[in-house]
Amino acid sequence: MSGKPLSITSVCSRLRFRHLQFLDILGRSRNLRVTAEQMHMTQPAATKILLDLEEIFDARLFDRLPREMRPNELGLFVLRYAAAALQGQNKFVEEFNALQQGGHGQLAIGAISGSAAGLLTRTIGEMQRLRPLLVLKVFEQSSDQLIHWLSDRKIDLMIGRFTDESQRARFQYERLSGETLQVVGGPQHPLRGVENLEMEKLAHWPWLLYPESTALRKVSDGIFRSIGMTPTSGVMETQSFLFALESLRITDMLSLQPTALVDKYVAKGLLSRISVDVPKVMPDYGMLTRLGEVTPPPVLAFMAVLRDVAAEASEPQPE
Repeated sequence: MSGKPLSITSVCSRLRFRHLQFLDILGRSRNLRVTAEQMHMTQPAATKILLDLEEIFDARLFDRLPREMRPNELGLFVLRYAAAALQGQNKFVEEFNALQQGGHGQLAIGAISGSAAGLLTRTIGEMQRLRPLLVLKVFEQSSDQLIHWLSDRKIDLMIGRFTDESQRARFQYERLSGETLQVVGGPQHPLRGVENLEMEKLAHWPWLLYPESTALRKVSDGIFRSIGMTPTSGVMETQSFLFALESLRITDMLSLQPTALVDKYVAKGLLSRISVDVPKVMPDYGMLTRLGEVTPPPVLAFMAVLRDVAAEASEPQPE
């Protein structure tokens, strides 16, 4: 392997769809025999494809270990490209077929819960009226996971937040709205109905929090630090709101949750609002797309509707 810079003409002229399939399967299976079986070829033929690939890239991509084919740093980089390329080709074929049959393509949206989910629901309703044949795929997750999916092209648009300042160099962000937090407990929590509580006095209660990688957990930790509070009765972490809802129902745990997310559960008596002032609101959330790319028409249309829905939601309501 010479280590010389690659020529884009040389790579593109020799790299084939079958190569991408091979890389994707080998990257997931880490086994040449399994890869050969799934590609319906002999193991010697699979070995030849791997050698051809390493010749194309002029670099060794996998370490040959006794029990697995382990991708090295260059191999992992090539595997990410192969997965993204296959994803793009699959999406192209699906959208082409939809257009050929009189449809209007498809759109994959990722969104955080809370207020963003409310905006998303109203936007989808309007999009179904404007583009009834558009196929919409919706994924709800935390911002840290969604931004990985956006980077890997698994979703076209994300409604959420940056979780690291370095992400601003890779994604376009447009603010939609802000969001407040609320301390909640189960429907029969001992603090239900207690007035004039102070946040720092809640340290001895057990807390249910989101995982450390999430934007909401970072805000929660920031709030605790700002008032010098350290939970002393244990912390449970979960990213699932439904699991959190059930856990709060049967325990005395407290949790910091987006107000828009828990309001309906409080109204139904499934949660209790704990009367304590939360000294900070969540960072604003917005629309995120990949920088440096031409935005497809369905995404632009969705963004325009979402922008209008968010503006309408932020207008003062008549009393």
